[in-house]
Amino acid sequence: MTSSPDSAPRRSRTPLAITAAIVAGLVILFFIFAGLYTDVLWFDQLGFLSVLTTQWIATAVLFIVGVLAMGVPVWISIQIAYRMRPVYAKLNSQLDRYQQVIEPLRRLAMYGIPALLGLFAGVAAATQWQVVLMWLNRSEVGRTDPQFGFDISFYLFDLPFYQAILGFASAVVLISALVALATSYLYGSIRVSGREIIVSKAARVQIAVTASLYLLLQAVSIWFDQYSTLTNQGSLITGASYTDVFATIPSRAILAGIAAVVALLFILTAVIGRWRLPIIGTALLIVSSLLIGSLYPWVVQRFQVDPSAKSLEAPYIEKNINLTRDAYGLSDVEEIPYNATTTAEPGALRADATTTANIRILDPALVSDSFGQLQQFRQYYQFPSNLDVDRYMIDGKSQDTVVAVRDLNLTGLNAGNTWVNSKTVYTHGYGVVAAYGNQRSADGQPVFLESGIPTTGALGDFEPRIYFGETSPEYSIVGAPEGQDPIELDYPSGSEGVGQTYTTFSGDGGPKLDNPFKQLIYALKFQSEQIFLANAVNDKSQILYDRDPITRVQKVAPYLTLDSDAYPSVVDGRVKWIVDGYTTSANYPYSTSVSLSDAITDTETPPQPFALDNINYMRNSVKATVDAYSGEVTLYAWDAKEPMLETWQKIFPSTVKPMSEMSGDLMSHVRYPADLFKVQRAILGQYHVTDPGSFYSKDDAWISPNDPDSPATNPTLQPPYYLTMQVPGQDSPSFSLYTTFQPEATGASSRNVLYGYLAVDADAGSADGTRADGYGKMRLLTLPKDGTVPGPGQVQNVFNADPTVSTELNLLRQGSSTVLNGNLLTLPVGGGLLYVQPVYVQSTGETSYPLLQKVLVAFGDQIAFEDTLNGALDVLFGGDSGATAGDTNVPVTSTDTSTTSPTDGTAAPTTPTTTTGDPATDAELKTLLATANSALQEKQAALSSGDFAAYGVADAKLSDTIAKMLALLGQ
Repeated sequence: MTSSPDSAPRRSRTPLAITAAIVAGLVILFFIFAGLYTDVLWFDQLGFLSVLTTQWIATAVLFIVGVLAMGVPVWISIQIAYRMRPVYAKLNSQLDRYQQVIEPLRRLAMYGIPALLGLFAGVAAATQWQVVLMWLNRSEVGRTDPQFGFDISFYLFDLPFYQAILGFASAVVLISALVALATSYLYGSIRVSGREIIVSKAARVQIAVTASLYLLLQAVSIWFDQYSTLTNQGSLITGASYTDVFATIPSRAILAGIAAVVALLFILTAVIGRWRLPIIGTALLIVSSLLIGSLYPWVVQRFQVDPSAKSLEAPYIEKNINLTRDAYGLSDVEEIPYNATTTAEPGALRADATTTANIRILDPALVSDSFGQLQQFRQYYQFPSNLDVDRYMIDGKSQDTVVAVRDLNLTGLNAGNTWVNSKTVYTHGYGVVAAYGNQRSADGQPVFLESGIPTTGALGDFEPRIYFGETSPEYSIVGAPEGQDPIELDYPSGSEGVGQTYTTFSGDGGPKLDNPFKQLIYALKFQSEQIFLANAVNDKSQILYDRDPITRVQKVAPYLTLDSDAYPSVVDGRVKWIVDGYTTSANYPYSTSVSLSDAITDTETPPQPFALDNINYMRNSVKATVDAYSGEVTLYAWDAKEPMLETWQKIFPSTVKPMSEMSGDLMSHVRYPADLFKVQRAILGQYHVTDPGSFYSKDDAWISPNDPDSPATNPTLQPPYYLTMQVPGQDSPSFSLYTTFQPEATGASSRNVLYGYLAVDADAGSADGTRADGYGKMRLLTLPKDGTVPGPGQVQNVFNADPTVSTELNLLRQGSSTVLNGNLLTLPVGGGLLYVQPVYVQSTGETSYPLLQKVLVAFGDQIAFEDTLNGALDVLFGGDSGATAGDTNVPVTSTDTSTTSPTDGTAAPTTPTTTTGDPATDAELKTLLATANSALQEKQAALSSGDFAAYGVADAKLSDTIAKMLALLGQ
């Protein structure tokens, strides 16, 4: 026999194709292995390998279970239908053709279809590893639901697991039934002859038994749907309402019974061979679901509940109120009536002297550029756009500060951003920069208490290197053998700032690259052959990656929802990032759900697109720290008795340390988390009302006000602010977090007046492992409803419309300068509510930055606009506020570029030699004289620096101040 001419080349190509496919498969497998092995190295280095292996084991087991649970029943169903086919069935021509097409592939299909379906089912099952592990390790809550009397853990752990199992099992049975029907029809077990459907005995038994199993599963599922009414969102409340209790729940129990009876009828059909009873039963089930499951509850709601909803729904509204407040930690909010005065009387702040002294005039959302220009020093450093607020003990007193770390910015290297520089030389940021929150320099700069390179200041000695930060490079390779010259740039040094100091990382911060195999797999992971080839990589090298603090905590604690803001603190001689972790659920009975991403969105937190994160339970269960030098992650149980955290500690034992191991220094820097507070204020806007009738009428619903400085076309909520203050009901000032409320209304009916002021004690104390008694205590000041206390938007409008303020702002805008409004703070002092807003001026130019030039204050309908907060308060309160603000003695900022520290170089204001005989006028003259002195210094500084725009601003300020003084003297 002669072969075709092209058969030989075809045969020669076949082995090559097979070899290429094998090689490609091996390469893909090696890439997968590299990813898995690097995960093992990363978790092992951090000490959390058990977290990774537990996830892997759980997902692998569930994947196998899912594959078998789907694949085996489907395979059995196909096999039964095929093997029990009638041998001599008379098929029509169309089915004959189908069989001829399918027969060559029959064996492949009989195994391939179950395998493919099993693969998809395995993946779906593997994603439920958290639900399964939580059910296996569930913990009791110790509180029962008010409807069925189950412990709430049933809804948190049991019900989601049972529903997942029922949903998966229903899918398995349904798909098994469909493939059985298809196989039986294809091979003649089910035939259509005219109007008659002929079903073989084997097919009848198989279909009837499968249908019976499916209906039994639906009966159980419908039964469990009774309990879902306690977590379902209704038109009025979340949870079972009157209609649910008296119509929906009983109807679901009845429908579950009917479904079980119909399932038995299908079993009967398998035995006796008659389809009439199960068909009638199925029809009855469908009709019953429409009449009992849908129509009856609608009738009850429409004709019984709606006419008397306020009274009938009252008991269920009360349950919703109580359990919603419990789910969000609002059960113990202390409501304090606060009859706020709107008249600014002299000496009104005398009783609030400590709060006044701590009022923060530095806006952390505006001074990033100031930090950058004054403390960045090199183009390869940067500060975040929003800085953080912390507090430190300075000279025995708690001082609110605005803080940031000096992190890397590799884009600043420009042409120098090579692999060697970006991965082995520029490996870390350097230092913490902290400024007094309540002070400013003579020219409006921040007054730093920790600054410079090398870092110096009031925070003492600490490790300043930032290897792990929010903007650290994707990865860095650090470490070297002992005695080798360091190559990592530590910081710029030298008297002229042109020298460089180098260092070598000495910690344990990442997996070691101590052999060529590890270097190879990391070269694959980061797709960089340099890791394998570079001389800088040696057997002492470590590779640092996943360096963002939130990312690190999320990987080692995948069960936590993390706060959107990690903040740095100097703790026990180290810079540590503090991250708040929450345990959340969407299954707390009778609790209203919120979208977490929507609740935390405000001016400082941008919205998260496509976020699906509805929750109805939230607890700050964990405080986590990330060492900025070593990357070490430590988890502390902040609420050890929280049931979800107890459950996760059973799943991942020994990964969370008790609070007793937290040092006093760390305790002094943890704070009440902002994201939790935002969610609580979103809930409390409705749920401060505890009377069911008032809640139903919504006659006292509140919302948080919009940020008055946000654009009118896209307004955003005003964020809560951290301040050290004494709220009515407190014995002494404490570091606090506050927000305000105004009535919920839109359009012409909206009123920007304050109805509520919510503050929480955010200070955990400074004792080792012991939380302060007052921490987390919430106080809600309820204001009179006559609408006399203006809200933030109304106050901002008053500021903007005041002719004197407008004139001053126009002067500040001279020379193309821009005026920036700082955060509008609200403080419950002087028997009323005081508003404080710093005003910044930023000139044009690449090196410009905001300078704090003025402070606006308001109390009731009275305002003042002065150079200092202290002066503004004295003017506002009739010449003497009775207290002293933190910017009384405005210091001069040193011009040394290596460090920035406050100096007492300001000329002290002198007492006017001319008096008017009126103490209030004399006090105002004294304030104006200090302002004139400040303006004169600003003119001199601007002239020295050649900034004529700033010179013009200072000159106008001086002229205006002198004019005011002459007017007071009647000249």
